[in-house]
Amino acid sequence: MDYEETFALVAKMTTIRTLIAVASVRQWNISQMDVKNAFLNGELQEEVYMVPPQGVSHNQGEVCKLKKALYGLKQAPRAWFGKFTTVITSIRFRSSDHDSALFVKTTHHGLILLLLYIDDMIITGDDTDGINDLKLQLSKQFEMKDLGTLRYFLGIEVAYSPRGYLLSQSKYISNILEQARLSDTRVADSPLELNVKYAPSDGVPLPDPTLYRTLVGSLVYLTITRPDIAYVVHVVSQFVVSPTTVHWAAVLRICRYLRGTQFQSFLFPSTSSLKLSAYSDVGDPTDRKSTTGYCIFLGDSLISWKSKKQDIVSRSSTKSEYRAMASTTTEIVWLRWLLSDMSVILSEPTPMYCDNKSATQIAHNSVFHERTKHIEIDCHFTRHHLKHGTITLPFVSSALQIADLFTKTHSVKRFRFLIDKLSMLSANAS
Repeated sequence: MDYEETFALVAKMTTIRTLIAVASVRQWNISQMDVKNAFLNGELQEEVYMVPPQGVSHNQGEVCKLKKALYGLKQAPRAWFGKFTTVITSIRFRSSDHDSALFVKTTHHGLILLLLYIDDMIITGDDTDGINDLKLQLSKQFEMKDLGTLRYFLGIEVAYSPRGYLLSQSKYISNILEQARLSDTRVADSPLELNVKYAPSDGVPLPDPTLYRTLVGSLVYLTITRPDIAYVVHVVSQFVVSPTTVHWAAVLRICRYLRGTQFQSFLFPSTSSLKLSAYSDVGDPTDRKSTTGYCIFLGDSLISWKSKKQDIVSRSSTKSEYRAMASTTTEIVWLRWLLSDMSVILSEPTPMYCDNKSATQIAHNSVFHERTKHIEIDCHFTRHHLKHGTITLPFVSSALQIADLFTKTHSVKRFRFLIDKLSMLSANAS
């Protein structure tokens, strides 16, 4: 009861996508292993007592002192991660400073990467003998199950073709559609209508918002491989506290769009380069707060994106644009560090494409004017990395601004144009 810390031993989804993108380009095989009863391996650092379970005879007032972790114990995840870290570092792996669930080992024959997500792990690299030895070492320490080549991971279906790795969540979409209980067979060409705007007061409050919240939560997880719905899920997520009939209709439209694109796959091309590039944009505010949108590519592979409402009201469009640029810069810096752990050395600055000339000029200009002093912190941060060669700020026309997908709704034609830039394949694509 005096436990004050929370802990989640899960790899970031961006790290998972980045790892698969690098493996695809370098044509590494990705294997998967599972730890049976992982939490039972944890060794407690604290004294923990529990009420004796039913069927165990004991005297009045006696309790059990735990020697090892159990499922359901708050300390169990951290204790398991501590045990695994001790074992993996003993065989000369090091934990990444930029994602603690990524472990790296450089050998005489190449590189081995291991990514842990609770009790599931994926392993890749170019040292085949080293990977086989790693599996043997782990099997001696824990009860393991070798699942072979990566096929299904965290509800994500993974397939390999000569074009690269393909990720999809078609089974997961089937479950969402089943939960939604759609009464018709219609499909939608786009997730939301053009120029539609929602407010908390729209419509009549739902008598029971449980299903709305369940579906929105499921859609949030679906955005792992479906960046095309990132913006619309961001919109409907704003009303989970008190959804109305209008918001419910928006969720059903997203489901109808998914019905027509259920088998769409997310491609990490094997012919891609390993150069980082980014697009940054903001959307028109509906409540005086703009929406930050960015997407970051590793070659032709989309590995990171965001659609999120900014925390505060901006005093100008330039300020909101600059806040988006600062958020994108932060992600770029982190990704460059993460890629260096994967032995991907980026010797050139990362271009961050922006369609706002005013914001770009402020980044290059070392003089602060009265009208721009309120964005001084973001300006310093972006300019620092511009000056030190981490990023460049080339201009891109609004028509070619891919991050536009994450900031607003679009016509069907424009929406499909942007989707084509994300390396997403329909079911009929070869």
